[in-house]
Amino acid sequence: MPLVAAGELVARAAAARTAVAAFNVITLEHVEAVVAGAEAADAPVILQVSENAVKFRRGRLLPLARAAAAAADHAAVPVALHLDHVRSDELLRQAADAGFSSVMYDAAHLPYAGNLAATRAAADRAHGQGLWVEAELGEVGGKAGQPPLDAHAAGARTDPAEARAFVADAGVDALAVAIGSTHAMTTRTAALDHDLLGRLAAALDVPLVLHGSSGVPDAGLRAAVAGGITKVNVGTALNVAMTEAVGGFLTAHPGAVDPRTYLAAAREAMTEAVTRIIDVLTTP
Repeated sequence: MPLVAAGELVARAAAARTAVAAFNVITLEHVEAVVAGAEAADAPVILQVSENAVKFRRGRLLPLARAAAAAADHAAVPVALHLDHVRSDELLRQAADAGFSSVMYDAAHLPYAGNLAATRAAADRAHGQGLWVEAELGEVGGKAGQPPLDAHAAGARTDPAEARAFVADAGVDALAVAIGSTHAMTTRTAALDHDLLGRLAAALDVPLVLHGSSGVPDAGLRAAVAGGITKVNVGTALNVAMTEAVGGFLTAHPGAVDPRTYLAAAREAMTEAVTRIIDVLTTP
């Protein structure tokens, strides 16, 4: 089926008091694995392309975006396309024409006033293109190889009162909240602040998004969904599955030179990871 709007999938999840999984993709194998995993789980899914992934693809947005759209056309479940962690105004400008229905504009590294001003301007531009807009308040650390923030550092957690004012003044459609997770975690040891999540859910009337979900244990993810998270971002978990599968295959087959052999193993491992994560999010 053709691409659907990410905002629509998030709204459906919110109405059903569940969450939609959003997976960051870098290669065609990522795209295929996410769609196959979502089909196995019989659940909608969001394909996310980050600004860093675009940089890896030599600054070109369209090749991966078109691959995602083509995969969605053949999918048996609804698939949306989301542009993630955008700071570049030029990349934001390209989003709608490239098939994206939503964007996460990332100014969370700035002080509150700077984050608000930059996000307000970006939201105005994005809404003018018909895009659904996610922002971040508080900072989920570990982006782009940066060290994680101390969980108690100033700005590391999202303040409910500040978040309510930010959403109203920035005019965004969803908010990524910092409640104890960290990007790029390869161990599942993050402890979420569920009390803070409850206060954020009570203070805000927009969908809440969890970043850094690869580091959160299953029980923590289920509790986050029960507590009001409606979009769950996953990236590192797929990369771990891919890397382990490639490494394992090449160790077992040291003479292998055909990339299709080890990429097939990687794609299958990522597919299984996608299905498992979606099942965790959708099973009480």
